[in-house]
Amino acid sequence: MFFETYKSELIQSVILIAILLIIRFLTRVTINKIGKKSGINDARIHLINRYVTVTLLLIALLIETIIFGTEFKDIALVFSSVFAVIGIGLFAVWSILSNITSGIIMFFNFPYKVGDKIEIHDKDFPIKAIIEDIGAFQLHLRLDNGDLVTYPNNLILQKPVTLLKKDAIANSYDDGHDAL
Repeated sequence: MFFETYKSELIQSVILIAILLIIRFLTRVTINKIGKKSGINDARIHLINRYVTVTLLLIALLIETIIFGTEFKDIALVFSSVFAVIGIGLFAVWSILSNITSGIIMFFNFPYKVGDKIEIHDKDFPIKAIIEDIGAFQLHLRLDNGDLVTYPNNLILQKPVTLLKKDAIANSYDDGHDAL
């Protein structure tokens, strides 16, 4: 009885799942290619793939409710209630969301990679270090004295950063400036 009653909805659901699996496969392949081409480590590639999968799952749930006949006003009521609760709850942790968003942006558009020596031009805490890891929330930077500094992703996108090449380090000795 159930299958006969909801035959068209079940067929649409199977088609939806197939389409979303294809989209997920294509995005994973694209993200993996971008990651490998940019020299990004596998942990970051896996993290971005997980974000895409969760987003596609949420889209699938939304479309499924429409397929099974839920009216738009009901969906709008549920989403507005959920987003109100989430908004209030996440207001306290906005910096975490900011760092995650920055981590996603850095995956696709960050000119530096693990092993690069950089200088962060921060007037309060200037840093010259080697990038040891790029995580979802922060960069791990190794200073010359061996100290490990964690630097939030959202700040690295707000501060000017210089890639220090070997030639630039040698030139800084010639100029009488401190080098790494």
